[in-house]
Amino acid sequence: MRIGQGIDIHAFGTGDHVVLAGVHIAHERGVMAHSDGDVVIHALCDALLGALALGDIGHHFPPTDARWKDASSRHFLLHCSGLMLEQGYAIANADISVVCETPKLAPHVEAMRCNLAADLGCAIGAISVKATTSELLGFTGRGEGIAALAVVLLEQRQGAPVLSAKDDSELIAEISRITTQAEMDG
Repeated sequence: MRIGQGIDIHAFGTGDHVVLAGVHIAHERGVMAHSDGDVVIHALCDALLGALALGDIGHHFPPTDARWKDASSRHFLLHCSGLMLEQGYAIANADISVVCETPKLAPHVEAMRCNLAADLGCAIGAISVKATTSELLGFTGRGEGIAALAVVLLEQRQGAPVLSAKDDSELIAEISRITTQAEMDG
């Protein structure tokens, strides 16, 4: 078993929505970011990469690389999911907390969980997403930005040797399945 934790923070900026776990949520402001600024997925990617001892999201998707300008963070999560499978691991569970005063996330939590479970190839019951405020304290309390924290527990896949992305048809099929699902989900 391996455990990893991640955190991501973005300042609010111009815009009319935020993207959290791949769900577009109406908001009076957007976030300032190179990609879509999805703090949930960014924190989750860092947790996965940390559990696998493979660096951080900035190493894999540098904000200086034009390829990632306005990119959907679900592509980042699919990449990290592939690395997890390649290393012979699967999600035991993931627990994500979002810290913000607004937008209110309760109506969107189930859609967020569904997206994350689909991209990670796991049951929705293995994914927890919850929201809290900072009681009007700090940058989130002043409405200046949004933060997310993630913890993941990975378990060795039953009977699965460490996979090679170059020659393992199971890995290629799984990445194809979750990529197709992410494209269909938007």
